[in-house]
Amino acid sequence: MDETGHNDAKEILFVADPMCSWCWGFSPVITAIDETGRGRAKITLVVGGLRPGTTEAMDEGMKATIRHHWEEVGRASGQPFSFEFFERDGFVYDTEPACRAAVTVRRLAPEATLPYFAALHRAFYVDGEDTTDPATLGRLAEEFGVDGQAFAEDFASEEMARATLEDFQFSRRLGVTGFPTVVVNDSRGYAYLTVGFRPFEVLQPHLDAWLDS
Repeated sequence: MDETGHNDAKEILFVADPMCSWCWGFSPVITAIDETGRGRAKITLVVGGLRPGTTEAMDEGMKATIRHHWEEVGRASGQPFSFEFFERDGFVYDTEPACRAAVTVRRLAPEATLPYFAALHRAFYVDGEDTTDPATLGRLAEEFGVDGQAFAEDFASEEMARATLEDFQFSRRLGVTGFPTVVVNDSRGYAYLTVGFRPFEVLQPHLDAWLDS
């Protein structure tokens, strides 16, 4: 055990993107996974980079495609969505800033990482906030006790940009091609718990077996 009570021998890697609709659908599931594994395994967020570095604004075709995904996720997961998002003009769907914000909070307040990640999801999908905006990202971090100035400085640093890119690269080394993906890691190596959205009741028997092994 480490000083937080985690079992160092077991780790759960949550590979996701804060602007991925299926990851928002999965938000209650990862919360349940975290609660089930608490004290028995360390859980680590890895940001995967859904659309990092996008520079072109959404056109009507892209809006229609994304809206279809959101509707599908809502039906499958029961998670709420605000479709007022699609009334925006000129929105650039670049997920790198939100990913970098999550990495920044992971560094400054590790215990707040998963709650902050869920807050990013809710801000974007339900509240209609612009999670590509550093001011929005910083304000949300402050809600979890993160110092605003420290967040702004770290978020804007080359170090955080590099750390975010390293997450993207690690995700690819794990063989992840879609989000969310949950990877379990122990003395036997890496294995997938799920690739894509699945309800917790489907995953729980496999998670329990791994935790007990």
